[in-house]
Amino acid sequence: MNTAQDATRREIIAQYGIVGEPPEPDLEGLVQLAATISGVSTAVINIIDDRHQHQIATVGISPAVCAREDSMCAVVFEGAQRVVVSDARRDERFAENPFVTGDIARIRFYASSPLVTPGGVAIGTLCVFDDDPGVLTEEQGHALDVLAHQVVDVLELRRLARELKRSNEALEGFARQVSHDLRNPLTAISGFLELAVDSPELAEAPVAARAIERAEAAAQRMSEMLDDLLAFARVGGVPPATARVDVGELLEEIQDDLHSALSESGARIDVTASADIEGDRTMLRVLVENLVANAVKFANAAGGRPHVDVHVERSASGIRLIVDDDGPGIPEDDRERVFGLMERGRNALAPGLGIGLATCRRIAEAHGGQIGISDSPLGGARVWVVLPGSDRFEPAAV
Repeated sequence: MNTAQDATRREIIAQYGIVGEPPEPDLEGLVQLAATISGVSTAVINIIDDRHQHQIATVGISPAVCAREDSMCAVVFEGAQRVVVSDARRDERFAENPFVTGDIARIRFYASSPLVTPGGVAIGTLCVFDDDPGVLTEEQGHALDVLAHQVVDVLELRRLARELKRSNEALEGFARQVSHDLRNPLTAISGFLELAVDSPELAEAPVAARAIERAEAAAQRMSEMLDDLLAFARVGGVPPATARVDVGELLEEIQDDLHSALSESGARIDVTASADIEGDRTMLRVLVENLVANAVKFANAAGGRPHVDVHVERSASGIRLIVDDDGPGIPEDDRERVFGLMERGRNALAPGLGIGLATCRRIAEAHGGQIGISDSPLGGARVWVVLPGSDRFEPAAV
C-alpha cells in the first residue's frame, strides 16, 4: 500500500531525472571511492521508490533493478542512519533476504548510509558489501556518510540544472511570444504617428505636434524594451560558443553602433587590450556594448563630457575586462541591486529600462564568469567582468 511518504519520494526522484539514465561520471567516482575507503570490491548507489530499487551507479557489479521487497537497503534506508552488518546471515533483518540466501547473491558484509534530500526525505542509500564477513571502522563509516551527502549534492545540482534549463526555455518562449504579439500593433501605432506628423494641419497645432512627438518617443522606447527583453531571455538558453575575441576590434564595432550617442555627448573612449577574450563573440559584444553604453549614459546624465576607459588584462583568476567611467558612480548599497531585471540606478535623468546589467550578468555567468561593481579611479563606477582564461591563446599585442 502506497503512503503519502512514498508519493513524495516518487515525485522527488522524478525531479532528479536519474532513474533509467546512463550513470553520471561524478556518481561513478563516488561509488569507486566508497568501495576503496571501505576496503571492499562492490559499492552501489541505490534509489528506492515504492516499487523498485534502482542501482544508478555501481562498482564491482553491473547496474540492475530489483523489486523493493527483495532489496536489503529498502529494509533500513527510511531510518535515515548508517547501518553496518558484519555478517548478514546472523541479522534477522536480512537472514532470509534473497541477496543473502543465494537466490540473487551471497552477501555477508553489508553497510549503507542513507541518501537524504535537503527536505529530509530518504530516497535510497550509498551501499557497500562483500561476499565475506567484514567490519567497518568508525572512520570508514564517517567517510561513507560524507560520500552519501556528496551523492545528494550531485543529484541536487542535476535537478537545479534541469530546472534552470526549463526556466530558460520557458522564458525565451514567453519573450518571443510577447515580442511577436506586441510588435505588430506597435508597428501600426508608429506608422499612424508618422502619418500624423506629416499632416499639414499640425503646423497650426503645436500642442498636438508635441504630443505626437512624445507618443513617437514612447513607441520607440517600447520597441527597445521588447528587443532588450528578448535579448535577456535568449542569454543562458544555450551554451556559449567558444572563439578568440579581439576586444579592440569589438570596441571599434561598438563605437560605430553607438556613434550617435557618443557624438551627442562628446564622450571619449580609451581602449587598452593586453589580452584577448575567449567566449561567444555575439554574447560578449552585447555585454561590452551594454557596459560602454551605460557608462556613457550615466556620465552624460551627470553633466560634462563622459570619459570611459576599457581595458582587458590577464589575472590569476582568468581574463579581466574593466570598464571605468567618470560619472556619478553607484553607491555600495546599490551595487548588487542594479543587476536585477528592471532595476535602475538612482539617476532618474538617465534613460533606460534596467535590463542591460541583468543581461550582462547572465552573459558573464553563461561563460562561467563573474561581474561586479566597484569605485573607479576616474571618479565614477568601475564594472569588472572576470572570465576563465585559456592556455590556448597567447596574450595579444597592446
